[in-house]
Amino acid sequence: MATIGLPTSTTGKPRILKSRAAGKLLLLALFAAVLAPWAATRWPGASWPHELTVDLSKPLADASNWIIDNRDSHPLFLYFFGYISDAVVLSVRAVYLTLLAAGWAGVTAFGGLLAWRVAGVRLAAGTVAALLACGALGMWVPTMQTLALMVVAVLASVAVGAVLGLAAGLSGRLDRALRPVLDTMQVLPAFAYLLPVVLVFGIGVPAAALATVIYAAPPMARLTALGVRAADAGVMEAVESFGATFRQRLLTARLPLARKEIMLGVNQAIMMALSMVVIASMIGAGGLGDRVYQALASVDVGAALAAGIPIVLLAIVLDRVTAAVGERLGSGSTSATGRPVAGWSAAAAVTAAVVLAGRLADRLTWPDTWVADIAGPVNTAKDWMVDHLYSGVPVVGGTADWAARFTTWVLDPIRAGLQVLPWWGLLLVVAVVAWLIGTWRTALTAVLAMAAIGVLGVWTPSLDTLSQVLAAVAVTLVIGFAMAVAAARSTRFERLLRPVLDVCQTMPQFVYLIPVVALFGVGRAPAAAAAVIYALPAVVRIISQGLRQVDPGALESARSLGATGAQQLRQVQLPLARRAVLLAVNQCVVLVLAVVVVGGLVGGGALGYNVVFGLAQGDLATGLVAGAAIVCLGLMLDRVTQPTERSARKGA
Repeated sequence: MATIGLPTSTTGKPRILKSRAAGKLLLLALFAAVLAPWAATRWPGASWPHELTVDLSKPLADASNWIIDNRDSHPLFLYFFGYISDAVVLSVRAVYLTLLAAGWAGVTAFGGLLAWRVAGVRLAAGTVAALLACGALGMWVPTMQTLALMVVAVLASVAVGAVLGLAAGLSGRLDRALRPVLDTMQVLPAFAYLLPVVLVFGIGVPAAALATVIYAAPPMARLTALGVRAADAGVMEAVESFGATFRQRLLTARLPLARKEIMLGVNQAIMMALSMVVIASMIGAGGLGDRVYQALASVDVGAALAAGIPIVLLAIVLDRVTAAVGERLGSGSTSATGRPVAGWSAAAAVTAAVVLAGRLADRLTWPDTWVADIAGPVNTAKDWMVDHLYSGVPVVGGTADWAARFTTWVLDPIRAGLQVLPWWGLLLVVAVVAWLIGTWRTALTAVLAMAAIGVLGVWTPSLDTLSQVLAAVAVTLVIGFAMAVAAARSTRFERLLRPVLDVCQTMPQFVYLIPVVALFGVGRAPAAAAAVIYALPAVVRIISQGLRQVDPGALESARSLGATGAQQLRQVQLPLARRAVLLAVNQCVVLVLAVVVVGGLVGGGALGYNVVFGLAQGDLATGLVAGAAIVCLGLMLDRVTQPTERSARKGA
């Protein structure tokens, strides 16, 4: 069977790269030979030495007290943060009142007709069914509250992310400068920055919207930058040869070529924003998230699911509509049904007629007699699963056995291996890995990020968290890669998988928290399970899209040489989709770290517990220090898994 060989001009590259790696290893070995004896004598213990830590409790407490004392009088709050708060409140209120004034029939008609205009009858029917289901579950008003907040937050996230992503895509230097900022925005747990956000904006909608924007904007920025940088060089050269200006090249070539990545960024921003609704409800956002939080506080899984299902339905509808809009923009068509002006006019007229009919009939709110109660059956099903699956399952064992084995065979050895290493030895390992795949700047950044964790005084809990993250990332990548390959090769499987991924990514973690704990018990295993469920959809989506966008000509050439499907994947698709795969690894790390705090609520302990404790007790120092340590972990993992542009070009 034929294999696909490298071109003649590149056959020397593997040997050059190996010699460079050997040189780096030799230099690091010499450095370690000098450093290790001195460090072992100076700091004989494995844990980070106390004399190298810095206590931030007092300065953070002073900052918190200053904000509280000056929030109502300082010009910064009165004329800057105050205006932002007022703009958010007015925007959300305007959207919410508009939705209420349209009534349930008007909103449903508008959603269905919009979906019909951009994608056709099938999506229109699905949109109408989803909106009607929100009402049938008794969640119409909370759904409108959540939708109003999400409209404002997603628009702000898309605007901020698009600007940052465009700037990063056009400038490599700016991209390197923005990477740690985006890492911090996305990796810092929401629980960690909820307290300072509440200190500045108070309890209510502005704080919830800002927290959502901080969390949802980075994926939009990353994917926009990826699309802008990956624009076809031949097309750009052709446009430039016609004398197009920079602005013309951007608007007529680069942005249209990046359409799919930009629309995927919009999709991810929507998903991230909707995943924040429960956490945002803890600081006064209201809506569906508040219903979920109240239900879980009373351990009522059925009521929590009744409020969680509309969140998933909103995500699916918005996902499909944005994807359809992206397809229309790419194909140059403005509508799915021809005669766009007449079609939009008819849709607007029908919507107005339905709204007017609803107001005249005084049927703006969803009728109580049309509400179905699903809480009872769901709770009964949950109890049955716990009774029959937790233990005593023949041959394979119950879920409790699986959790115990995963903890004993995977989590405990990884944690023990990390904790038995001297702190300086772990820093050396980080430096070796980062330098081998990047440059000395990459290694320096990774080492400084890891050292900052020790300086903050949370070395031991950080290693515990790192062990959980490594295990969850490994499981997620293995499962996600297999599913992504299958989805890229089968359109039917991709269509079947898509709603499942939507449910996994948009169902609030708090909703499946109780079933996970009921099935797996309390501990680090359920925390890892929650992280895998949450991070898997993004990994599958990004890798599958990267594989599908591989040049068909390259695949055809491989097939003509007699390459098997596995050879095509290994030697053609994966090298050409390298950027997407690396981005998927990055997003996997980020999303797993985002669930670390949730893991702290179910017995995961470590940094997640510290963040939750700081928020619950109003302890700014404990919460922010633990959150900063999570950011440092994310930055270190990003650097040891993401080659720099320079190293990527060398390995191309």
